[in-house]
Amino acid sequence: MLLFKLKNWTKERIILGIDPGTTIMGFGLIKVINKKMEFLQLNELQLSKYDNHYQKLKIIFERTIELIETHNPDEIAIEAPFFGKNVQSMLKLGRAQGVAMAAGLSRDIPITEYEPKKIKMAITGNGNASKEQVAKMLQQLLGLKELPKNLDSTDGLAAAVCHFFNSGKIVAGKSYTGWDAFVKQNEDKIRK
Repeated sequence: MLLFKLKNWTKERIILGIDPGTTIMGFGLIKVINKKMEFLQLNELQLSKYDNHYQKLKIIFERTIELIETHNPDEIAIEAPFFGKNVQSMLKLGRAQGVAMAAGLSRDIPITEYEPKKIKMAITGNGNASKEQVAKMLQQLLGLKELPKNLDSTDGLAAAVCHFFNSGKIVAGKSYTGWDAFVKQNEDKIRK
């Protein structure tokens, strides 16, 4: 059974890319067939209309579960939070990422984090590329007819494409195959 799954995985798989956020969560899906990418979907979850931060986290979790149940991704690629000067914003972003990761882990889907610069580098060849440059390159790579108004969804799609480009390579980011792997790799964060 495992051998069949591995063979199938190399021929066809779906990657869900997520750009976590508490104002807008962007996501994109690609299908990989025989080492070629095919665009499936990109969209965003608008969260600015909700005042309660915990309500936003609940919605992020529920929407991620809905995406998983609808599209059955084989893997999830998620943009890691960047380090900024506003500690409160970083904490909120980290929570949003954690909730999206928890949704994937609850369904035993392998998750890989990518630093924003690594995603930009994979898509454009420039780790300091703008959101617009990343979006334009994705448009060319995947044959997108038009780009969305907000580019958070293309950031989510970029995470999925970055994961595709890094498939089979040793990834510098963290990768989790389930709760056990997550706990093992984060023992320093566990209260005893």
